[in-house]
Amino acid sequence: MSIDPAAFVHESAYVDDGAVIGAGTRVWHFCHVLPGAVIGARSSLGQNVVVMNGTRIGDNVKIQNNVSIYEGVELENDVFCGPSMVFTNVLNPRSHVSRRNEYRRTLVRRGATIGANATIVCGSTLGAFSFIGAGAVVSRDVPAHALMVGVPARRIGWMCQCGERLPDSGSGTCAACGAVYASDGPDAIRCTSAPALTARP
Repeated sequence: MSIDPAAFVHESAYVDDGAVIGAGTRVWHFCHVLPGAVIGARSSLGQNVVVMNGTRIGDNVKIQNNVSIYEGVELENDVFCGPSMVFTNVLNPRSHVSRRNEYRRTLVRRGATIGANATIVCGSTLGAFSFIGAGAVVSRDVPAHALMVGVPARRIGWMCQCGERLPDSGSGTCAACGAVYASDGPDAIRCTSAPALTARP
C-alpha cells in the first residue's frame, strides 16, 4: 500500500495493500480501495465508494457517494462522477458464468461530467468535457463536449469546458468564460481558444 502522507483516509475506510493514493486525495466513510488501484492527487471519494483492482483514477477527480469503479474503468484528470451513477464491465452477465476474461474497457476522458444515477455501459469512451445528464444511459462512444440525456442517451447540445451550455451549433463563444469553439461537422467541435483551467481547492 502506498498512501501519500498528504492524503486523508477516514478511519472507517479500507485501503488494501497494493493500492496507491496520491497527495491531497480524500477517501471518506466506508470506502474500499482494492489492491492495484491507482488514484492520483487531489481527488475525492465520497461515502461508500468502491475502487476495484487494476483501475486508474487521475488527478482532481470527484467521485460522489455510492459509486463503484469496476475493473476496466479508467478516469482521466478532472472527471466528475455524480451520486449513485453506475459503471459496468460486462455486457451479458450471468451469475453462473465466469466472464472475467471478457471485461470491456470504459474510458472517461479529461473533464467529463457524469450526472447522478446515470449508467455507463462498458466498452464506451466518454470524450473530454462531455456532459452526461442525470439518469441517462450511455451505451456508445460520446464526442468531446457533447451534452447527452435520455434513455438511450442522445446528444442534445454541446458543453463548454467550464460546464456551461454552448450554442447548439457548437460554434461561437461561451458566455460564461469566453472560450471560443468551432464546429468540425455535425458530431464534433473543438475549442480554439480558452482560458486556462484552474482546480478549485
